[in-house]
Amino acid sequence: MVPDVSTGASTLGLINYLFGKGRRDEHTDPHIVAAWDMVGAPDPGRDPTATYTQLARRLDHHVDLRTRELGGEKPPQHVWHCPVRTAPGDRYLTDAEWAEVARRVVAATGIAPEGDEKACRWIAVRHADDHIHIMATTVRADGRRPRTNRDGWRAQRECRKIEAEFGLRRLKSGDLTAPRTPTGAERAKAERQGQEKAAREWLREQAYAIAAAVRSIDEYFTVLLSIGIQVRPRIGPETGEVTGYSLAAPGDTGRGEPIWFGGSSLAPDLSYNRLCERLQTQTLADRPQAVADPAEPWHRTETAIRDANDVLDSGEDAVAQGYLNAFGDALHNLALTANGGHRAELQAAARAFNRARRSAIRADHQAATALREAAKELAYASHDPGGLAIALIFAALHVARAAAKWHEQRGHEQQAAAAEEAFRHLQAGYQQAAQPVLADLARRAPRAATADRFEQDLRAVLPDHADRVLSDPAWPALTTTLARAETAGHNPRRLLSEAGARRELDSAEHPAEVLNWRITAQPNRRAQAARRQSTVSGTTSMSAAQRPPATPVNMTPEERGRHR
Repeated sequence: MVPDVSTGASTLGLINYLFGKGRRDEHTDPHIVAAWDMVGAPDPGRDPTATYTQLARRLDHHVDLRTRELGGEKPPQHVWHCPVRTAPGDRYLTDAEWAEVARRVVAATGIAPEGDEKACRWIAVRHADDHIHIMATTVRADGRRPRTNRDGWRAQRECRKIEAEFGLRRLKSGDLTAPRTPTGAERAKAERQGQEKAAREWLREQAYAIAAAVRSIDEYFTVLLSIGIQVRPRIGPETGEVTGYSLAAPGDTGRGEPIWFGGSSLAPDLSYNRLCERLQTQTLADRPQAVADPAEPWHRTETAIRDANDVLDSGEDAVAQGYLNAFGDALHNLALTANGGHRAELQAAARAFNRARRSAIRADHQAATALREAAKELAYASHDPGGLAIALIFAALHVARAAAKWHEQRGHEQQAAAAEEAFRHLQAGYQQAAQPVLADLARRAPRAATADRFEQDLRAVLPDHADRVLSDPAWPALTTTLARAETAGHNPRRLLSEAGARRELDSAEHPAEVLNWRITAQPNRRAQAARRQSTVSGTTSMSAAQRPPATPVNMTPEERGRHR
């Protein structure tokens, strides 16, 4: 059951909508199911003699009294509106049940506390099977305004209780950090224009993706403008500095003017102040330069993501929250660089995790600087690392699951559900990308003597897991990866030991796959040594952009010869 509190200034305008046919003739049998006084509330849906104006005057009675006292000025935003909708698949509620819902919601939110004879006047109108609209005028009989602070949160809390008592689908409790959902009018407008998403949702997704890739607030605004989004900064009257901003989607207008959405109204962590905490002011010279090894950003990001997993297991809450926010950036940039059919799943994972990346816990962004900087380097990476990209997705899988557990332990129900959704998308993307690569690695498995040697190494360093690893269908693929790593200058026994010790393997369903991607993420030691020697001796003056790419770890001896 979902409540959605808002305020307005026109009692008659809202009544016209509630008792009218709707924007697409979707309103059927509109009528009042509950009110402050069922006898004193004219019902245009049941009484042919009642009019919208009569009902509006009865509701506005106390507003008019106070208006005369204030010298002709109506209180601002005095119309309180709260649609309450059941979840898809819920049972049908009778008018009497909806009336009880309405009375409990207005009592919980402070509009009409139980037993308060001077409470605000209100009505609940039903014009569909699955929802009602509660409207009230927020002036009490004693002339005071009601105490409606945190009314949206209080309405949600009461709806959670109603769901349990009425046997309805139990939805997730929020913590006031969720972004605003599109209004019915915004959704209807998107449908008329043939858009899949309302302008508010589209702008939110674009803002998150761009903020993940850019390095300064100025660059953030520049990229937004480059894709056709209008930007309107808010300037402080005294300092002359930017204090906020609003965005308007291309072609989204009302009465010939752009429809603006403030950054904080798109999502709490898209406000100007929150963005400035993460996007420090940088000059163009501070932009990342090309590196000798095109795979280096991928290695760095994979390492930073593994660190995030450790922080979620044992770190402080503020630090963990900072890592979750930076991990959200990494997901957006991972989707940006992906090639293939799994890109859609990665994009869906990034969008889902936007809800999991924030909570009421204030994030320590400085603690997660390494992950955020690595993620931004990934956005500028032009190298397709093949298996290394899959290793990165595999590492992200574990962080998404750890994030769901972290939120669940702290009672963040909506964030935990969002992290689980992101995990499912990452899992689907991983399966699409990994299966062909694993099959190709298995096809290129080294000869039996080499595989036997790797088996001996495995039993020597991971005796407790050796049997499970050897029985894993991915073992032949792992032998190929070990052979390539050995060619790249690694010691297979040491690699297996390090990969096995990185995190426990007991819970791994496919331990050979786990070891395979952990080893794939190791840098090429021979190439690293060659670059270091080249740098020390000064034998080359080639720029980083001109150097040939380093030999990847997952390369067979034959491929290595062709690469040279």
